[in-house]
Amino acid sequence: MLKVNQNYLKLPGSYLFSDIAKKVKGYKEEHQGQEVISLGIGDVTRPLTPTIIKALHDAVDDMADIERFHGYGPDLGYAFLREKIAEFDFKRRGCEVSADEIFVSDGAKSDSGNIQEIFAETCSIAVSDPVYPVYVDSNVMAGRTGTYDPASTRWSDVVYMPCTKDNDFVPDLPSKTPDIIYICSPNNPTGKALTRDQLQSFVDYALKNRSVILFDAAYEAYISDENVPHSIYECEGARDCAIEMRSFSKNAGFTGVRLGYTVVPKNLCDAEGNSLYALWSRRHGTKFNGASYIQQRAGEAVYTTEGQREIAGLVFYYMENARTIRNGLTSAGFTVYGGVNAPYIWLKTPDNMSSWEFFDYLLHKAQVVGTPGSGFGPSGEGYFRLTAFGSHKNTRNAVERIVSLA
Repeated sequence: MLKVNQNYLKLPGSYLFSDIAKKVKGYKEEHQGQEVISLGIGDVTRPLTPTIIKALHDAVDDMADIERFHGYGPDLGYAFLREKIAEFDFKRRGCEVSADEIFVSDGAKSDSGNIQEIFAETCSIAVSDPVYPVYVDSNVMAGRTGTYDPASTRWSDVVYMPCTKDNDFVPDLPSKTPDIIYICSPNNPTGKALTRDQLQSFVDYALKNRSVILFDAAYEAYISDENVPHSIYECEGARDCAIEMRSFSKNAGFTGVRLGYTVVPKNLCDAEGNSLYALWSRRHGTKFNGASYIQQRAGEAVYTTEGQREIAGLVFYYMENARTIRNGLTSAGFTVYGGVNAPYIWLKTPDNMSSWEFFDYLLHKAQVVGTPGSGFGPSGEGYFRLTAFGSHKNTRNAVERIVSLA
């Protein structure tokens, strides 16, 4: 008799962003002609830059030429991209990462959801709270999270590391020793970035307790504070306890192109000496045929002189939006966090509204869409995420609409 994986049935409700999309669709159908401004989903809105567009066109031309055509690529990704990543993203920051420790993929989301497959079902996990929901959901699917309590919105077997205003949204070390620790810095959704000392404390903890850190650095391009590391491998000992995931989506606008990578150091092992590098390599080669040659040539263009200049312009554009949101809402009396080293603003909901109540309030009263904080974990209740990925015009208009309600 056919039966589905029972772990999937444990997932509560539907996916956060699907819920948002349904509410917005319903509102638009009921209020035809009203303009709705979305500052909810973290999707970029600026076009790909000229250098990247040229690289895409050139790669397509290669595919039309019998001499330059490319079929399946190497398992880890093309050397021309991995070598650029190793040089620009790591060696220039003093990090010891070699090109053959880099696994090119179609994005950090898939890697962060898939990496848990190489660990035993009995492994325990710790997550910053609030945090990107894929981390917990993918472990629910793997059977690691225990039972769900709708009242507290917590999983019984997950170690939560609350990030609140009381600890300046910096997670304390886990209250119970986990096998796997998820860290996202700069954090989605709070926008908080860990300092070098704060991140080093997690590395030291993981080394002492034989835990592994899964470090999501998808927003590292937005870091402006010199005391905030762009990579966990800037911390001493991280090669012995950490796996890092990166994305081209938010720095270079590849949300529609799809490209990312994961770094697994060759010396990283489990308690019995099994190589995590070898296991991820086997999983990567078995279940994934690689990002296309065209995508990877576009990724290579990011590391050219012109490419670096252009994507710095993209980051600056979005951070101007972050300043507009942060300054506008702060001036209007809202309590606002984030928006400094990350393109996310973490807003305290006014008048003791729940995060979904505030979502409905903004949608119906101001025609502005954000993301309810409760969707990111128990400590997200009472907060609301706004993104800086809109146009300057829409961002200004959205802030004006929200301020008019204050």
